[in-house]
Amino acid sequence: MNTMNVIWNDIDPAEWDQQHALHAGALQQDWAYGSTMKMLGVPVLRASVLDNGVRVAQAQFIVRRWGNWAAIALCSRGPVWLQPLLPEQKQAVYRLMKKTLPLKGLRWMLVTPEESQAQAVGLPFWRRVMTPYSTVVLDLSQDLEALRLGFEAKWRNRLVAAENSALKVQRTGLKFGQYRWLLDHEQSQRETRGLAGLPIPFFEPYAQSRKSPAKNVFGVRADLNQDRVAGMLFLIHGASATYQVGWSNDEGRQHNAHNLLLWDAIQALKERGVRQLDLGGVNTQRSAGIARFKIGTGGEVRTLSGTYLL
Repeated sequence: MNTMNVIWNDIDPAEWDQQHALHAGALQQDWAYGSTMKMLGVPVLRASVLDNGVRVAQAQFIVRRWGNWAAIALCSRGPVWLQPLLPEQKQAVYRLMKKTLPLKGLRWMLVTPEESQAQAVGLPFWRRVMTPYSTVVLDLSQDLEALRLGFEAKWRNRLVAAENSALKVQRTGLKFGQYRWLLDHEQSQRETRGLAGLPIPFFEPYAQSRKSPAKNVFGVRADLNQDRVAGMLFLIHGASATYQVGWSNDEGRQHNAHNLLLWDAIQALKERGVRQLDLGGVNTQRSAGIARFKIGTGGEVRTLSGTYLL
């Protein structure tokens, strides 16, 4: 007898946030992320999966529709598993979500699980349609001394040089206008370097999606002789944060500004109760310098298992 069922969309946001924080869910599974996407006109579905009345998983989907005849629902970096499940139990969750997807016409479901081992996903390898994604994750539950000792020697040396330079670190305010300049630089470097990321209009509503913007967004900038030379922006979700935007000019790079900014951000995020920092994707072929910077922090390189079509 199948005791598993799925509740679609009729879910308490506070309960979702509590479980998301407890299980260190990714940004793409944050309630505020989905709410912001809806504000931008992107359809969003949320599923809560119960087994014998016990919640075992929650999953947020971004939907692309073609009229009423076809749709794809993407669960990126999820589901968030709320109970320890065997691979065959996870497979049952995927099947039930696909079967009950509240979409009309032809329906496909894509999932990009957080598991790094393919055999732990609960899905057959032949269903994988996209290669694995890699990221670097820092455990901020460590004390600051341990975190600093975890930096690779060259990374730490650059940090020391930056600390001894004329750079001044400023933590940006909570108003959108105080980090709009950084998003303008981000837009320019996307256009010139062919970079991708969250749409620029995403950031302001995300910052305002909870009562206190301080719970959602954190930024730092480096000044040299009163000129901005580098900046970083982080999105906070539960007890985790994701490094989302970074920019530096030639002077900032010359003075290793990003090393100093990230170290300051680590300290500030720890003060705010963040236990895990996702530094974002690493691509050693296309963006080798950025990859070296992230890996140099000594964080865990996580290679996820890929994207699967159901």
